[in-house]
Amino acid sequence: MAYWNSRGLRGSTLEELINFTNKKYRENGLALIQKIPTPIKPIKIDQKTRHISLAYFEQKSTVDYIGVVQGIAVCFDAKETTKDILPLQNIHEHQMVFMDDYEKQGGIAFFLVYFSKYNEYFYLPYQNIKCYWEKAKTGGRKSIPYREMDRSYIISNKNGIYLHYLEQIKNYIDNN
Repeated sequence: MAYWNSRGLRGSTLEELINFTNKKYRENGLALIQKIPTPIKPIKIDQKTRHISLAYFEQKSTVDYIGVVQGIAVCFDAKETTKDILPLQNIHEHQMVFMDDYEKQGGIAFFLVYFSKYNEYFYLPYQNIKCYWEKAKTGGRKSIPYREMDRSYIISNKNGIYLHYLEQIKNYIDNN
């Protein structure tokens, strides 16, 4: 069973940048993207401060964010790695199933990946990760190397928006 405090604040800076970006997108009428909270069941609560100090995840989450961009439904998950690779163990089967179903309904699913070692952010389309996922299930590589990330999907800082991932959604649509 996964515990809430066992993961610490892993990915919290990335999440803050995404939340700030999503706020700017909404203010500018470009998109409406919302963070999907992971349902937790509190185990220990400090009675004085009412802070949860220990909890477990009640159910598996689907993705981190869901929303709409100019009439296009999107969902994505944020992943961060300190290594030269994105381990596929960081991506769960239920997330892949959800994203597959999402795309079958006409939405766009993707990952925002941060390689902290290189301070680079990438848009990683679901279909690309699906190829790696399928190969890993049949004995292939269990990670995606940084060197194999598509450089045309680097996410840039633009017009006061730190992670301007809408440009990469457009890039993906235009090229597929």
